[in-house]
Amino acid sequence: MAADLSTTFTGIRFQNPFLLSSAPPTESESNIQRAFEAGWGGVVTKTIGLHPVVNVTGPKTKFLRADADSPHLSMKKRPGAALHSSWNWELISDKTLDWWVPRLGRIKKTFPDRPLVASIMAGSGNDTELRHWQTLAVACQDEGCDALELNLSCPHMDRQDMGSNIGKDRALVSIVTKAVKEVARVPVWAKLTPSTTNIVVEARGAFLGGADAISSSNTFTSLPLLDAETLEFEINVDGLVSMGGLGGPAILPLSLAKISELTQAFPDKSFSGIGGISTFEHALNYFLLGCGTVQVCTAAMLDSAIGPNVIRLLIQGLARFLENRADKGWTRVDDFIGLRRDRVVAQSRIRRPDEKEYHGGHEAAEGYAEPTAV
Repeated sequence: MAADLSTTFTGIRFQNPFLLSSAPPTESESNIQRAFEAGWGGVVTKTIGLHPVVNVTGPKTKFLRADADSPHLSMKKRPGAALHSSWNWELISDKTLDWWVPRLGRIKKTFPDRPLVASIMAGSGNDTELRHWQTLAVACQDEGCDALELNLSCPHMDRQDMGSNIGKDRALVSIVTKAVKEVARVPVWAKLTPSTTNIVVEARGAFLGGADAISSSNTFTSLPLLDAETLEFEINVDGLVSMGGLGGPAILPLSLAKISELTQAFPDKSFSGIGGISTFEHALNYFLLGCGTVQVCTAAMLDSAIGPNVIRLLIQGLARFLENRADKGWTRVDDFIGLRRDRVVAQSRIRRPDEKEYHGGHEAAEGYAEPTAV
């Protein structure tokens, strides 16, 4: 039987499980159209809000690189350096809802069979802000958006009642999600922050509020490095810097840990995995831990902004993986989602050596010399 790369996630059919995530690449109508033409299974828009947004002067996203033969890390481009991570302090879209509305409609008319997910954000703490969430939700779904992703996770918003400040409060997560669900006719995904003590707590709040899925996770709160020669941060404005978000390869293992916690706590719920994906092998980790879709950002940004080569290799990788396992009867992603979820256990369940093999953490029994060869 031929491999089927499509999947159904929160009731939406995707031609493939690879989505371009909410980020600078999905800021414009032209980029989103290009992304669909390139083959992405779905696109999540840059986060749309109601309040005026003005970004900092200068670069908003930079890439940290590592040397192969030394521990040196720097944003400076240099021969032989490999991508370590991305760092950004960009806010949500600086375009108004009125700007977005006709463009969302045009995208859906051009690509009616490609899921378009609207990322939205408002504030918290009062009824006015909850109505803002509802206004955004209604406007986006009225233009044909197939799902709504609630940005409860941006680590560096310029207001204290937005982004990860909501995402760290399980009550606010639940309240906001419930408010959106009251008006939503499409699935609602809650995008959570990894910068929390126990992400399962916030996820429970989202599900209690009616969320159809969790997207996990956003970038990790971080700072750029200081330059040892100038003593200035590698990215700054007038010598000043604020917290930003770390993404890319460096956060892959960290994000997998968050996903593992979530899928084990809620094995029957839906999850979209985010963090450090560049290849199919990376994405496979998320599928095996229980994700139904995955989202990509940094790798795409470095590949013509919207990742035409990235998505081509992701699709090829999935097709090859399924073909190589046809003898198992696997023909689609659903056949192996969560297959390795139960392999992650408490450390107390990891086998220890027998008593006769254990030497208090030392290679040899303490007080005895290593045997000498005769």
